[in-house]
Amino acid sequence: MKLVLSTHKVTLTEGLKAHVHHCVEKLDHIDTHVICAFVNLERDHKGIPEKKFTCTMKLTLPGQGLIARDSENDMYAAIDLVTKKVQAQLRKRHSKFKAKNTRVAGSAKRAVRAVAA
Repeated sequence: MKLVLSTHKVTLTEGLKAHVHHCVEKLDHIDTHVICAFVNLERDHKGIPEKKFTCTMKLTLPGQGLIARDSENDMYAAIDLVTKKVQAQLRKRHSKFKAKNTRVAGSAKRAVRAVAA
């Protein structure tokens, strides 16, 4: 999976970069069809003081992409919460596809039984 990491009013340290890579690797473990992950880290000087760091993650997948955003007082916490949100979206997407494939296989079995009978 390709990772595009951008910042706005935030100094990108090796620790932040390593943390983002670790979180994106977790997502790659859940769904291997992810083509690209765009991660944007920003700091808002004028907004709510409790939520001054924002992390936005966009995943490019075959079909519809996924987007999650979270604002927190700590950048690492924002990255972790966005990762959890995207993980939930990936799991939901995976279960939808599994259910669809199960329905298709079941209807195919019923059609074969009807023809055989």
